[in-house]
Amino acid sequence: MSYESNPILDRLPRHLRQYIKPQNYGDYSPIDQAVWRYVMRKNVDYLSRVAHESYTQGLKKTGISIDHIPNMYGMNRILKEIGWAAVAVDGFIPPSAFMEFQAYNVLVIASDIRQLDHIEYTPAPDIIHEGAGHAPIIANPEYAEYLRRFGEIGCKAISSAKDYELYEAVRHLSIIKEAPGTPEESIGEAEQRIETLQENMGPPSEMALIRNLHWWTVEYGLIGTVDHPKIYGAGLLSSIGESAWCMTDKVAKIPYSIEAAHTSFDITKPQPQLFVTPDFAYLSQVLEEFANTMALRKGGLDGLEKLIASGALGTVELSTGLQISGTFTRAWSFEGKPAYLQTSGPTALAYREKELIGHGTAGHPGGFGAPIGKLKGINLAIEHMSPRDLKAYNIYEGERVRLEFEGGVVVQGQIVTGTRNLMGEIILITLADCLVTQGEETLFEPGMGLYHMAVGEKIVSAFNGPADLHSFDLVSHVPSEHTIKVEKDPARQHLEKLYGQIREFREGTNTTISRNKVFQEVLTHHPQDWLLSVELYELAVAGQDDRFALQIREHLEEVKKERPEVGHLIDGGIALVDAGAVLR
Repeated sequence: MSYESNPILDRLPRHLRQYIKPQNYGDYSPIDQAVWRYVMRKNVDYLSRVAHESYTQGLKKTGISIDHIPNMYGMNRILKEIGWAAVAVDGFIPPSAFMEFQAYNVLVIASDIRQLDHIEYTPAPDIIHEGAGHAPIIANPEYAEYLRRFGEIGCKAISSAKDYELYEAVRHLSIIKEAPGTPEESIGEAEQRIETLQENMGPPSEMALIRNLHWWTVEYGLIGTVDHPKIYGAGLLSSIGESAWCMTDKVAKIPYSIEAAHTSFDITKPQPQLFVTPDFAYLSQVLEEFANTMALRKGGLDGLEKLIASGALGTVELSTGLQISGTFTRAWSFEGKPAYLQTSGPTALAYREKELIGHGTAGHPGGFGAPIGKLKGINLAIEHMSPRDLKAYNIYEGERVRLEFEGGVVVQGQIVTGTRNLMGEIILITLADCLVTQGEETLFEPGMGLYHMAVGEKIVSAFNGPADLHSFDLVSHVPSEHTIKVEKDPARQHLEKLYGQIREFREGTNTTISRNKVFQEVLTHHPQDWLLSVELYELAVAGQDDRFALQIREHLEEVKKERPEVGHLIDGGIALVDAGAVLR
């Protein structure tokens, strides 16, 4: 096992554990630690005024340090007090897996950290976004329950084939954008591919719609009133640029509603509008409203067709409670209702999320077909027939029957046995020497073995994934590419050494280091770097060394001239020091 487990993580199924990777805390460089500290000091100073009160309270409850990148093991010791846990992953993982982790009260944290050049914002998930953005807010019980419930519902949302293509494109962009030295041309091509995909997605899938809700709440949500909103979305809490931008009049504030599900977003650009929820409880109200539109709750022909279009493993549940899991490939209909369904490849049958004995993928390796609906000319559905009714209609052990359904499907064969649910209703009828036809098409013939006829008048639910997680081997995710680890050249190694020395001095582990000597090294070898000079300025002011502080200020003014794009970052760091906002 590559991570330290605990009772919450022990509950995770195997197919989710495949995404977990070790944090490798020792891989964080002194520059990484300085980036974390700068962002956190800026954020806490600003967000204490504009974020929901749960943020600052949550920082304390979850043990998020301002001075040090959080260690996953330490976070888990504290998170377990509020019933949650955290795991490290490699960048973006598939949306359904991300949401399923939430359903198990597990926070997914991309353990990499943004480059200094992307200190304000990165499209890639990183530990600043996940650890400093998501973790503090889940200390609020109402919000934590929303997050769990969102995961529970979201992982059942049905995707389209294009959703996964878009996920891979976004993952690719996030990887190359965070990799030092990536040509701007490559980044532009990746951004253009995402834009092209977004413009040609067709009707949005359930996953696309619920992902929009996730974005406008969990990632970029505001709370309160339109005129006086507070921040709670992790994307805003972790972006020192966008958290300030979103509070200006340049960003439209809209009352949160289910309409957010139909509002798309662009991950590569600042958001032009944000949604404001009056309170956390209202988030759950809208979530339930959206869930009522999903195939998970509506079922029917529409739900079956969504599963077919997805081309992915999914489940339909019949009105008897019988659950059929597999890759759905065909649907016959009658008067707008499903009349027959067909899967291809390994299929499993279950009841209440538990596989029926003898009906796993080994029993149905080549697919499964089932008639849906009532028998022709009989108003009483098979599932509602009493033992006496069944015998009257010849649906009885050892009898040879001809069952014609309203949708035109005809099942002919000799009944071997029946399987009942806990309520005593027939959910499966097994026939020998069986022929199943739909008009002139043969759907099943005697030479194919026993025919297990699913019983159900309606499809009451259709959702992503299998009913019983143990029915299929789901440990199969192979990412197309991994986050890029770049070899450090001698100049980078030297700069990291200088950052490390100043960190040791500030923390008191080595007070013999000459700060003036370090500053001269910066001037000589790294004149374009700004963050280490800001840290040196902080120490000079704290030590009341006015002359040294002035030297550093003069150098930083030169850096601003050479690199105007970092001028506001330098000014922000100096303002914190001058205001005495040295937070420990």
